[in-house]
Amino acid sequence: MRPTGTVTFLFTDIEGSTRRWESDSETMRSALAAHDAVLRSAVEAHGGWLFKHTGDGVCAAFSAADDAVAAAVDAQRRLGLPVRMGISTGSAELRGEDYFGPPLNRAARVMAVGHGGQILMAASTASLLDRVDLVDLGEHRLRDLSGAYRLFQVRADGISETFPPLRTSDAVPGNLPVQATSLVGREVELIELAELVRAHRMVTLVGVGGVGKTRLAVQVAAELTGEFPDGVWLVELAPVRDPGMVPEAAATALGVTPQAAESVTARVAEALSGRRLLVVLDNCEHVLDAAAELVEMILIRAPTVNVLATSREGLRVDAEHLWPVPSLDVRAGTASAAVKLFVERAQAVSPAFALASDADASAVIEVCRRLDGVALAIELAAARMVSMSPTDVRDRLGERFRLLAGGRRGLERHQTLRHAVAWSYDLLGDDERTVLHHSSVFADGFDLAAAAYVCENSDEYAMLDLLDSLVRKSLVTVQRSGRHARYGMLETIRQFAEGQLAVTGGTRHARGRHAHFYAEQVIARWDIWDGPRQREALDWVDVEFANLRTGFRWATDHGDVPTATAIAANATMLALALQRYESVGWAEEILPAAVTADVRHLPRLYAAASVCTYIGRPEAGVSYAQAAVRLTYDLRYEAFPVGWSRFCESLAHRYAGRPERTLAILAEVAGEPGPLQALGRAGQTHLLAWFGRGEEARAIADDALAAAWAHGNPYVVAWALHANGLAYADTDPARALNTLRQGLDYARDHRLLYWEARIAREAAVLEALDGDLDRALALFDDVIDALHQAGNVATLAAALAHLAVVFDRIDRPRIAAVVYGASTRYGVINTVTKLPNAVDHLRAALDGTGFTNSVAVGAAMEPAVAVRYIRDQIRLVRAGLGVS
Repeated sequence: MRPTGTVTFLFTDIEGSTRRWESDSETMRSALAAHDAVLRSAVEAHGGWLFKHTGDGVCAAFSAADDAVAAAVDAQRRLGLPVRMGISTGSAELRGEDYFGPPLNRAARVMAVGHGGQILMAASTASLLDRVDLVDLGEHRLRDLSGAYRLFQVRADGISETFPPLRTSDAVPGNLPVQATSLVGREVELIELAELVRAHRMVTLVGVGGVGKTRLAVQVAAELTGEFPDGVWLVELAPVRDPGMVPEAAATALGVTPQAAESVTARVAEALSGRRLLVVLDNCEHVLDAAAELVEMILIRAPTVNVLATSREGLRVDAEHLWPVPSLDVRAGTASAAVKLFVERAQAVSPAFALASDADASAVIEVCRRLDGVALAIELAAARMVSMSPTDVRDRLGERFRLLAGGRRGLERHQTLRHAVAWSYDLLGDDERTVLHHSSVFADGFDLAAAAYVCENSDEYAMLDLLDSLVRKSLVTVQRSGRHARYGMLETIRQFAEGQLAVTGGTRHARGRHAHFYAEQVIARWDIWDGPRQREALDWVDVEFANLRTGFRWATDHGDVPTATAIAANATMLALALQRYESVGWAEEILPAAVTADVRHLPRLYAAASVCTYIGRPEAGVSYAQAAVRLTYDLRYEAFPVGWSRFCESLAHRYAGRPERTLAILAEVAGEPGPLQALGRAGQTHLLAWFGRGEEARAIADDALAAAWAHGNPYVVAWALHANGLAYADTDPARALNTLRQGLDYARDHRLLYWEARIAREAAVLEALDGDLDRALALFDDVIDALHQAGNVATLAAALAHLAVVFDRIDRPRIAAVVYGASTRYGVINTVTKLPNAVDHLRAALDGTGFTNSVAVGAAMEPAVAVRYIRDQIRLVRAGLGVS
């Protein structure tokens, strides 16, 4: 009997079947026949119905979840091929000889992340089982499914228990966003595009805005995550207004820090060299030439990188393969992808919506047809089902689309989408239009306070009502993941609204208010940074970074030096804890104009510019910090704590190789009255321990930590915990390791990414000494990746030097020498006290010449190649310890 109602589905697939067919087709043909017989026998023996063959796998349905699991276990015990299996339960629709519904998609996705011999299931099935031994594998992101899903592995006698990590999206590095809605009607395109991206290094999806280029590109990228070991990375260019900022936006998304000695474009390409990853460059049309230059450089200098771009037109670079994104099909009527999309989106705003009559069905088909199957236009129309009928919507389309008859295809489609947006726009009241216009100046979202300021509307509740109305009309989006709602706009709608703002002549005023708002806000965040609300300030600057970038660029380009200075100075000092260094470039860019204008925030701008120390320019950092100190007590300028300027100067001296000067400055800071004492004492403890003066460090370590706790600045507390651990590392390693572990947890809790990496590095050293080599290497792996992605070359150098010492200790002399060679490329490493002895030992172990050659190999490696090599070596050593 064919199961109906709540059905449990079993999907199977032979792992590596393509390779087996290519290597020995005759053997594979015979094995597949046996495979089919085993599966059919197992399914039928346990009351299931095998309803489909999918190449090298089958799909089966069961009325009972226990029967599906029993059939899977039975088959696995007898199969001679590596077969992966996925099980999911739910309601599905039976149509003839096939089923349709979410449980089938989920079963296929669950199966796809497994390995040959493995039986996986979704929580929907696991919850129905009583006597099955399951391993809870935790929550994972599955391709084409929004959010995280809990997966389980079946454990039974006669089948394997140990497998590699699941091939889920969260097992691969990258930044692809979780999709809030399903992808409708693109199954064929997904397969075709995935093959195209595999075959060609540069593929561009082209088509009208709103046709679904971005959604399709993200989904294709998700499908390919397992094929790019260094990840799939999304670079969103929509918030970038200035073409000159395209390289910076790419660098930020990819975790690459620009260097003063080379262009940002070249730096991005260099950082990607030697890595196997996919870059999704989204929304290129408004910065076409800049995007093309970036892609060309990547293709030339990073031959193992693939690029998938979206744009309204091609980038016209060599090796580019254009792929026009088609509109959704309407020809199949109510079974078409366009109508399915309409119904799904309509039900999201009106759960009771259905095609209840022939009249409704006819009206929806007509709406989709007249909207040319463009996804965004259909979604806008479906959103009106909150207060209208399909016939009302159809009737309101009117004659405006007749204007598009004939003419150029590109212009026709652009006008179709424009009028889909204009149709919604025409329904707005004057106040709604004002909010929509002004909301177009934001980059990557905004909150209520920002909207109220830019719109010059002091009535918070009136603004809430207007935003609520725009959200309901699908012209503004809303996210509720944080403490407060955050609003945004689809880019096509934003561009439309931006054009309307220009028509009214309000662009300059609105953008000026936008820049002023973020200047005021970032100053306010710095003011609360020095205290227990620091995490709030860090979260804010991370979320609003695109708006800060946009505000800085507008102010700079329009000669508003005070506003540009305030944004650059304060954003840089805040972002330091987050290991975001893009704004260092802003500080250095605006500095000459700020000096000429003699702006009030000049001391903190100099201090911000000095953060260039961390990206490999300590001498410039010294100069900038000293300038900040000189201006501290000049009453012409906004007060900026001299302790922070001296702190920046001390760090610059440290990385420039002047430890005594560093300690002298920190001693002066520690002698300052008030809360700056905690900063100076933490720094003294830290540096004394680093420079091997442990007894002096221990003499002040506990008092320094107590002072930091009393002061309450999380950044200083993390520093003091780090320093305290270092101080006791030689005499009481167990205590030191415990303190560092506490510091690591504290840094993570307070989002201090800088200190998380620093503390993890020292913890890794002690974990290795304590005997937990696997834990130590895992920490080193995470630290090196984080520092490399952030571009923090100053801190990375010491991490590599410490790792070289560890590799020497575990008798991996050649690897240790290569790692040491790589560390010499990055910066000063003389603070790693155990390094000289390790180097002497390596030189003896490798007979001089071997040592010299190995060091030269490491020193000659490009940074990205060196990091990839080192992380590979870490993984190999861990594998030898019996750890995957």
